[in-house]
Amino acid sequence: MKYLYSFSLLLGVTLLLTSCTKKSWLRPYDDRIEGTWEITDIYKSGYGNSDLAFDGGLFTFYASGQLEYQDGYGGYYDGNWDIRSINTGDGVIKTLKVYCADDHTGHVLGEFFDELVFTGTNRFEAYIYDGPRTYTYKFQRR
Repeated sequence: MKYLYSFSLLLGVTLLLTSCTKKSWLRPYDDRIEGTWEITDIYKSGYGNSDLAFDGGLFTFYASGQLEYQDGYGGYYDGNWDIRSINTGDGVIKTLKVYCADDHTGHVLGEFFDELVFTGTNRFEAYIYDGPRTYTYKFQRR
């Protein structure tokens, strides 16, 4: 009976971890970011001001590394994105670089996020560390 219980528990945990989900938390960040995301909040800590390239809007990240950005003011941008891993003394962190341009106006936007952390299958946070300031962008899947 003890072995049956252990086997059932092992089978249940295995099924739970390998269940079919399109946006599994076990997938690499490059795969998990694919889709449309909305900036829901931007938090600032520290003193001083900086110009932020993005203050809201929708990003659509494609597997090819391309992206589309809608700024919420009628602007539509096309560009690219890239996620990189950086080894630090405390472990590995992920960074996100986004770059896009409006073909009609020629306006260019770009940002380097120093750290990217998924907080769920449909949420992630991206951080900008700018001297004494830290900006936290909160994204939610649409």
